[in-house]
Amino acid sequence: MKKIGWLLAGAGDIARKRVGPALVQAAGGKLTAICDINEDLAVKLGADLDAEIGTDLGVIQVSADFEAALDQPGIDAVYIATPIFLHRDMTMAALKAGKHVLVEKPMALSGREAQEMNEYADKVDRKLGAAYFRRSFSKYTYLKRMVENGEFGDIVLVRLTYFSWFNPEPGDPKYWRVVKSKSGGGPLSDMGTHMFDLLIDLFGLPISVYARTETNVHHYEVEDSASVIMKLRNGAQVVATFHWCSKTWSHEFEVIGTEAKIKWHPFDAPTFLKTVGRDIDEISLPPAENVHLPLVEAFNQTLLTGEPFMADGLEAAKTNILLDAIYQSSEESREVFL
Repeated sequence: MKKIGWLLAGAGDIARKRVGPALVQAAGGKLTAICDINEDLAVKLGADLDAEIGTDLGVIQVSADFEAALDQPGIDAVYIATPIFLHRDMTMAALKAGKHVLVEKPMALSGREAQEMNEYADKVDRKLGAAYFRRSFSKYTYLKRMVENGEFGDIVLVRLTYFSWFNPEPGDPKYWRVVKSKSGGGPLSDMGTHMFDLLIDLFGLPISVYARTETNVHHYEVEDSASVIMKLRNGAQVVATFHWCSKTWSHEFEVIGTEAKIKWHPFDAPTFLKTVGRDIDEISLPPAENVHLPLVEAFNQTLLTGEPFMADGLEAAKTNILLDAIYQSSEESREVFL
């Protein structure tokens, strides 16, 4: 039975923790090569995967030459796990080489870049997806079914909250996240995108946004604080706040209707609260141990069988469109209509 051969581009933190193991373990695929500008990282990741999982990977380790890595035999798809400012160009190169692409989130620095990526994928007839893995969570499937079945009654409010402390030193490998030209933004781009993706999948793009983004505590150029008010198509409000300037922590996603509400707190916890009227139930629907594993397996199945992917490029681009509107609203101090 055919297996999808993968090139993993990027051997940083997310690749080590989740993406690399997922590419090795996922049904329908195999990890064929690892590429990183730092060859030592690629070699170490290959060795670590081999040791931890106990398989003979036969990994082709390639350093800075991404183009050469794309020419290696047996590669059908590329997982791009590099900083955001590299996503578009690496995706275009992979598509040009005839490879399918699964790219980390957000898929690009802007809606315009995301559109270019989608247009080229369509032109060369290759699949393009983004790593919005929370769409595969069982508790998200439960929530989405409640919305589709009308169990909330009329949706009246969606509340998104994230705050933590993030202040990397210039030498930190994650420092690129606070450089706007490389990350696109601060907590909105980093953590907000995952939450916006689910919001959009549930209710479509908001029809308008009003946002304020500021850097109140830190001294980097991206925002460390953001507050956004959005209006959904049915008139419901969305209140979203994101901060990198509190040494406390919270991560919440709440959908409130006239009849019921769902509250995820923490966002990724295996349990959540469902309230109907005044009756509260705690429900347990834990995600996969490696949350990237169902994502990779779903993309493998898309390539092998043609079934739709949970977060294709067109869907993922909507989050970039929303981000663009949020930053525009903040810069112009006005409501922006989508």
